[in-house]
Amino acid sequence: MDNTSAATAWNLLVRRDDLSTAELEDAPVPQVQDGEALLRVDRVGLTANNVTYAALGDSFRYWEFFPAPRAGWGIVPLWGFADVVASRVDGIETGSRYYGYFPSASHLLVRPDRVDARGFREASPHRVPLPRPYNAYALTTGDIAYEAGREDLHVLYRPLFWTSFMLADWLVDNAWLGAKSVVLSSASSKTAYGAAHLLQGQGCEVVGLTSPRNLAFTEGLGCYDRVLTYEDVSRLPRTQTLYADFAGDQQLSARLCAHLGDALVHQVVVGITNQEPAPAGTLAETGPAMFFAPDQMRKRIGDWGREGLDRRFAEVWKEFLPVAEGWVDIVHSNGPQSLERVWHEVQSGRTSPRTGHIITP
Repeated sequence: MDNTSAATAWNLLVRRDDLSTAELEDAPVPQVQDGEALLRVDRVGLTANNVTYAALGDSFRYWEFFPAPRAGWGIVPLWGFADVVASRVDGIETGSRYYGYFPSASHLLVRPDRVDARGFREASPHRVPLPRPYNAYALTTGDIAYEAGREDLHVLYRPLFWTSFMLADWLVDNAWLGAKSVVLSSASSKTAYGAAHLLQGQGCEVVGLTSPRNLAFTEGLGCYDRVLTYEDVSRLPRTQTLYADFAGDQQLSARLCAHLGDALVHQVVVGITNQEPAPAGTLAETGPAMFFAPDQMRKRIGDWGREGLDRRFAEVWKEFLPVAEGWVDIVHSNGPQSLERVWHEVQSGRTSPRTGHIITP
């Protein structure tokens, strides 16, 4: 069946070597062949997490999910909801609604596999080698974590909270790697404070580092045992510490390492909210490991099964949602020009930590 209504589609393209440069480009609506379905992107969120996807686009292959039509440009992945407007796949019905990983664009053409009442797996050839969690699309009617009245929170927090959930689980699963204190930078970011929320009362002190501008907001969250500004790193006690780096700021990491010395038992990089040029050296050369949530997901799928993992996530997610509602001011925008404008705002770091951007393209 075909319910396509737009004569043209569009993409938001971003320069891969200069994320501050973006352009809207018209494109034809994809033609649907046997075994394919076309989704119209309806609601997406844009946060610092999406900037991380772009900044790590080459090393973590994020640019490969939605190949751009021009060399040197990329299409930034976004999380959100989309509706099926055309389908030539058994079990994928026109009008059905899916949550998942979408391009900064009006449409997404998919080749669904493993279709069931819970959703499908995207099996287009270029997607198959990529990390599987990003290829899963959840049908809202079969998603145990879905709440129709809280779609905005799903768009803003759910992908980040998966990382928060897996990071907290990894820390507890590994006995904190011997640490008595966990320090999180970019403590005002949604992924960091989601992890802090989950780590409360788990037997290890949770300390947040943030900028002076975001200090009051971060303290007001109530999920950190202590909050310091970046300038006050020297006030950290020299106890066994694990540093979870959500900022990707190597100068901050160097200061923290110099202060803690042997008391720093482990460093793990979770994100890169700071986009300043880094000094020479790779992660492998400078020491910190990179935390990649799908790795811990694979372990837990082996331990609990996919349904067991989803059930555990849904439990903590539904407990987190009413808490998160008090931490965010949602701002709605419409149209592709709004998506471009919000990209520039978020990429430049001008967005308040309380602001959550929802765009209906």
